[in-house]
Amino acid sequence: MIEVKKKDRETSESLIRRFGRRVQQSGVLMQARKIRFRKDEKSKTEMRQGAMYKVKVKKIVDRLKKMGKFDDETFKNVKKKLIK
Repeated sequence: MIEVKKKDRETSESLIRRFGRRVQQSGVLMQARKIRFRKDEKSKTEMRQGAMYKVKVKKIVDRLKKMGKFDDETFKNVKKKLIK
């Protein structure tokens, strides 16, 4: 944590300027900006469930295509049914 104490006869502006300089030199802001949009990695279980979901959807879509009943509306309905 960065801490700056006011010196004798120091103006508020110079104190703030000194604090800003300390923050920049410490690299705290750069680190915060670097990890700002980082997403958490998925666990093994989540990855497996995602893969199983894709396999199920592909299997159903292939079956519907083979029967000639596949279109975009059907695809949306298939996904809704699998989510529930």
